[in-house]
Amino acid sequence: MPQPIPSTPPSSPSLLSPPVAVTLIMIPSLRSRAHVLPSLPLAFSRPTLSFRPSSLSVKPLSAAAAAGPTMSASAAPPVEHIVLFKVKEGTDPSRVGAMLAGLNGLVSLDQVLHLAAGPVLQTRSSLFSFTHMLHSRYRTKDDLAAYSAHPSHMGVVKESVLPICDDIMAVDWVADRAPEALAVPPGSAVKVSFLKLKEGLGDAAKGEVLGVIQGIKDGFAQVEQVTCGENFSPARAKGFSIASLAVFKSVEEMEAAAADEEAVNSRKEKVREHLDGVIVVDYVVPELQSASASL
Repeated sequence: MPQPIPSTPPSSPSLLSPPVAVTLIMIPSLRSRAHVLPSLPLAFSRPTLSFRPSSLSVKPLSAAAAAGPTMSASAAPPVEHIVLFKVKEGTDPSRVGAMLAGLNGLVSLDQVLHLAAGPVLQTRSSLFSFTHMLHSRYRTKDDLAAYSAHPSHMGVVKESVLPICDDIMAVDWVADRAPEALAVPPGSAVKVSFLKLKEGLGDAAKGEVLGVIQGIKDGFAQVEQVTCGENFSPARAKGFSIASLAVFKSVEEMEAAAADEEAVNSRKEKVREHLDGVIVVDYVVPELQSASASL
């Protein structure tokens, strides 16, 4: 399994490594610490909109790709891939735009079921500060490996990503369920959570954490999709082993879920004793326009 993008960009080109799944585990305070966990995940916090997703210019999609794939009830769960980027301070905005355009252009590769990259709303962790996120989906691990090794992907990483990024983190997991729609609509709010379990925990504790995450879809009416799983690409995950991803129709819907403190707190108490660290990233799927439309 190829390991894309390194956590610290090397001098030579490398691939964007598969991302860690993030959960809907939410932390109520921006000062929550990934190593202390005073206020644990599953606490939806109201995001401070430090970034506004802007229209990005990418190459035109086919009609089928633009419509976005859907999954039948019998379809296998997809492979989730998330990459977090920290762009160097003072980077020319045109270079950031070129990076995002290049990443979003990879949606046309045959292996890709869904792909979108854009600025994050916020990262809740005292140890990490990411500025941009890529989320993509694949039918199989082999498809993810083929995407990672594709010359177009490698070219974007070498020419547009590594030269302007200070830090990169990637997590990959097989979703625990097949979402009704594989493509996440533009304007949707996405909450990704990465969990670091305490050392020595057995499968029972791990299963308990995953069970709490899986119950989020039923516990919060605002949630459109939730997937979670164990990261299978540890080399770029900074020690975080469980990931989850929750999709809302909008930032307002995500905030409404965060306001249900009773439901949030009941879930966080169930997993508090098992966790040694949490990273939560909020992100809005950007509106993408074809290159021809932007001329």
